[in-house]
Amino acid sequence: MKITGFSFIRNAIKFDYPIKEALSSLLPLVDEIVVALGASEDKTFELVKKIDPTKIRILGTVWDDANRTGGHVLAEQTQIAYNGIDPIYEDERTPPGMPAFDRELSDWAFYLQGDEVLHEQDYDTILTAAEKHKDDPAVDGLLFKYRHFYGSYDYVGDSRRWYRREIRLVRPPHFRLKPEQRIYSYKDAQGFRKDDNRKLCVKEIDAHIYHYGWVKPPAAQMQKQQTFNKYWHDDAWMRQNIPSAAQFDYSNIDALARFTGTHPKVMQERIRAKNWRFDFDIARSRYSIKEKFSSFIERLTGYRPGEYKNYIKI
Repeated sequence: MKITGFSFIRNAIKFDYPIKEALSSLLPLVDEIVVALGASEDKTFELVKKIDPTKIRILGTVWDDANRTGGHVLAEQTQIAYNGIDPIYEDERTPPGMPAFDRELSDWAFYLQGDEVLHEQDYDTILTAAEKHKDDPAVDGLLFKYRHFYGSYDYVGDSRRWYRREIRLVRPPHFRLKPEQRIYSYKDAQGFRKDDNRKLCVKEIDAHIYHYGWVKPPAAQMQKQQTFNKYWHDDAWMRQNIPSAAQFDYSNIDALARFTGTHPKVMQERIRAKNWRFDFDIARSRYSIKEKFSSFIERLTGYRPGEYKNYIKI
């Protein structure tokens, strides 16, 4: 079984992304990682290149900073990396839709964003599920659970604002020959769909993505908010909703829970160096009436009323 990873990144050092940890956590599962690396203002290229030059292939890109519609530029960068899996070179040209050259083609494509990390305790579960379903054409991908860390490495999100699951293992570009079955990065790159806008049919597995996008020094988090929200919103929205403060205020959150598990081994050095103090009284979480009702139903049944699901579980 062959798995190829793919990701995108830009200005990882400037915005304090754990891209080294993210890609390092993926390396044991894959034969190669394709990274769409945007032109950066820092040493991101050098950082990514030296993680593992034998297994990481960099595709240099330029982001369209004028594209401020729904985070679409993030989907574009994801698609560039995805399309770079199992490329057909000039001396391997075959009729359209017929990738019939000798190199082994990928069975799966594993997507990780620059602030997402895998835990080594889930490797066996992931590989077992990937092997089990690799020859089943009805399975478009595998669905992962999420742990969203917020404020520091000691707290996780505990309200409806955090998505619980998302697709991270999908079929590679060559797998579907009919155009309407091909997979593409959807909207702002959170998930995927097929070319005819159908949701992917997926199998849920008991493995987690550890999401650290909301764990940065307050100054770096503020910089990220002031920059990345421009890919969703115009200047008027930015002036009204994103303050010009020097540091991000982590206290403005509805509900958190204490994290009592373990972090991935690749994160340990980073946590020791950057786990600043952040305190949150979980007993004083600000749940709305709707949140309280939803949480009650979820605890009883596992069902979250009104949950957005960009996939079909099979």
